[in-house]
Amino acid sequence: MRLAIEHPWNLSPREAIARQRELAARVETGDRLPDEIHSVAGVDVGFEAGGEITRAAVAVLRFPDLAPLRGAIARLPTEFPYVPGLLSFRELPAVLEALRQLPELPDVILCDGQGRAHPRRFGIACHLGVLLDRPTLGVAKSRLIGTHDEPGPNKGDWAPLLDDGEVIGAVLRTRPGVKPLYISGGHRVSLETAIALTLACTGRWRLPETTRAAHRLASG
Repeated sequence: MRLAIEHPWNLSPREAIARQRELAARVETGDRLPDEIHSVAGVDVGFEAGGEITRAAVAVLRFPDLAPLRGAIARLPTEFPYVPGLLSFRELPAVLEALRQLPELPDVILCDGQGRAHPRRFGIACHLGVLLDRPTLGVAKSRLIGTHDEPGPNKGDWAPLLDDGEVIGAVLRTRPGVKPLYISGGHRVSLETAIALTLACTGRWRLPETTRAAHRLASG
């Protein structure tokens, strides 16, 4: 696996913010996807040994039937501190190591975290997508920034997530009667397509099968 862009990871928080602002200019907010999507992947990141080890799991599913294809787990020493808004610098080294174990990259990656719904419009989904030059989107369980109305009660209902009048994501109901998810484009995926892909990857549960498969792999 060759990265489209590489940068050092041993940065201070101030340097990391500057790098986010620099790389955010490279994010493509419109759709640039394969003509046909054959595989989607979910990413799960956790920490072991009191946070000293970062564990990343990548689960690849066939699309659109979501049958499992393959997976990989990587563990690396945690080098970057926990700083809200800078989690990609803490988590992505292990994610990239897991992706390197795959025979080929998936067509689209759904990240358990933010895309453009981020103070600098550069959450982990944007960061990963720019480094790989691969379509990515963010599927977060909680809000980082922005305001929104409550979406409707049915699966597929959504409300715009706004920050200073800009639509930065969608608050999407993936299952009736449960809390919505926070969806945003990462790289090469528009918000409308991010919503559609999330719904296409979601079955009986609140979380998409990509996220659930990655979590099962990490917990196995």
